[in-house]
Order: sequence, then C-alpha cells, then structure tokens
Amino acid sequence: MSKLDQLRSMTTVVADTGDFESIVEYRPQDATTNPSLIYKAAQMPQYRELVEDALDFGQTKGEGEERTRWTMDKLAVNFGTEILKIVPGRVSTEIDARLSFDTEATVRRAEGLVELYEAAGVDPRERVLFKIASTWEGIRAAERLERQGIHCNLTLLFSFAQAVACAEAGVTLISPFVGRILDWYKNAENVAGYPADEDPGVCSVTRIYNYYKRHGYETAVMGASFRNLDEILELAGCDLLTISPALLGELASTDGEVCRRLDPERAQGMEIERVSFDETSFRWALNEDAMATEKLAEGIRLFAADTRKLEQFTREVCQHC
Repeated sequence: MSKLDQLRSMTTVVADTGDFESIVEYRPQDATTNPSLIYKAAQMPQYRELVEDALDFGQTKGEGEERTRWTMDKLAVNFGTEILKIVPGRVSTEIDARLSFDTEATVRRAEGLVELYEAAGVDPRERVLFKIASTWEGIRAAERLERQGIHCNLTLLFSFAQAVACAEAGVTLISPFVGRILDWYKNAENVAGYPADEDPGVCSVTRIYNYYKRHGYETAVMGASFRNLDEILELAGCDLLTISPALLGELASTDGEVCRRLDPERAQGMEIERVSFDETSFRWALNEDAMATEKLAEGIRLFAADTRKLEQFTREVCQHC
C-alpha cells in the first residue's frame, strides 16, 4: 500500500485545491478552497464557464461593490458545487477575509452563501463548511452560525488560545496552519529546519488534538498548510489533513509503513488541565504569542490581497465578454 492509502485508513484526507482534475486523481473525501486557490483555478481555460456564469449572475445584482460581492460569492459557490460532484464529503468555502473583524457582516455573508448553494441544488448544512478567520470576531460569528446548523471551518489558526476558543464556541472544524508556523520559527530562530517530531507546527497541532480528545470536544482538527511529507506523517491519525496535490502525489507514489501518531484513546488518558478564554484573556494570549499574532495578521492580508486579484480578474474577463 502507498503511504496515501495507509494514511486514509486512519485520517480523512482532504484535497487543498480548486483544480477538479487533481481532485479526481487523488480521490479525497473532502476538499478545501480559498481565494488563492480559486484565483489560480479561475485563470485556467477549462473553468472559464464558471467565471462567466458568476459574472452573468453579478450583472443582475446592482452596480459597483454590490455587483462585485455577488459575483465573488457566486464564483465561490460555482467552484464549490462542481467540487461536490466529485468528492463524497464536504467542501470548505471561504468567507471574505476583509470581514475578519466584523461579526455581523461575516454572519450575513455566510447566510448569503447558504442561499446561493441552496439555489444550486446543494444542501449547505450537510455538504459545506464556511471558512472564517480565527479572530475573536470570527469565532463569535461561527458560534452564531453553528446554532443555525451552518457549519464552520475556522482557518488561519496558529495558537492554542484560538483552538480553545473555537472548541468552546462549538465550531465544527479548525484548520491549524502547520507549515506557516514552521516558516515563522525557521526565520525567527535562523535555522534550516527541525526534526519531524520537533517541528513547531506539528507540535502545535499535536497539543491541540490531545487537548480536544482529553476533554471531549466534538470540534475536529484538520492540519493544513504543509511544507513536506514528514509534517503530514507526524500527524497521521489526526481527524483530517488537507493536502496540496503535489504532496498528495508524493504520498501516492511512496511506499513504506505509516505509523499512527495521534490517537484519541491515548489522549484521553493524558493529564491535561482544562482552560478557558474570555475576550480579554483571548486577546492577551494572542498578543503574547508573537508567531500567532504575526501569522494571523499576515494570513488575513494575503487572503484579502488574493480576493482583490480575483475581483480584478473577473472585471477583466467581463470587459472581454
């Protein structure tokens, strides 16, 4: 068996891509998207029809920013709907990162996406996770959405405080960014790398996973943003892992034993103190974690920048329609 097949036996494998052909090739259970991935995929000729359909839809929704917003949401739903024709599970659709500090606007945007999915014949409460940045405001929005049966994937998660707050809010899933944590520590400590079991991103996810299982939280942990195979294999047994097509290909073409590293039964026997965060203590804990503070802010900026690129791309396409 390949390492990918073995990994599938203990972890739900998720494709981190907007490219349908890659999803077909590696047969993941779920798929995740974000503005960066959709921007890349939208430029491919084979997906031009999805872009043009979103533009046509936007034309019916007013002018200026209002039209652009609906176009972007319809484009995200178009990609999500096509992906759901391939994967048997769920797709994660990103809420505009520029709303990361606005609880009310995030809730409204998610509700609008729900309506678009329903109009496309998809049951969003069963098959879609809405990706929201793990800010205090984003976590509060997710808490409200979960009460409506609208399930959320809290992304750009870099700290233990974020993870605890998400679990206490009852969110469906979190996405700790393993590789981006590694990037920060390599730069901060001026090192080329770490042994796989000492990788700061791996250690962060392991701590979160064990805490969740020890205290019975239902929130699932999905490791994300991997830089190499060792990071993935050190998290074998995690609830879910979302993996790029390039790394899926490496796993599929590599043989050798994959050992389970994370185990819920083992975690349940650990002595781990339960903690809680209100808004003040959450913000202070995040402030005290330089890596998490910097990577969260950077991640929001990067996703916002790619959203603006995608908006500009659709405007250019519209001019040639």
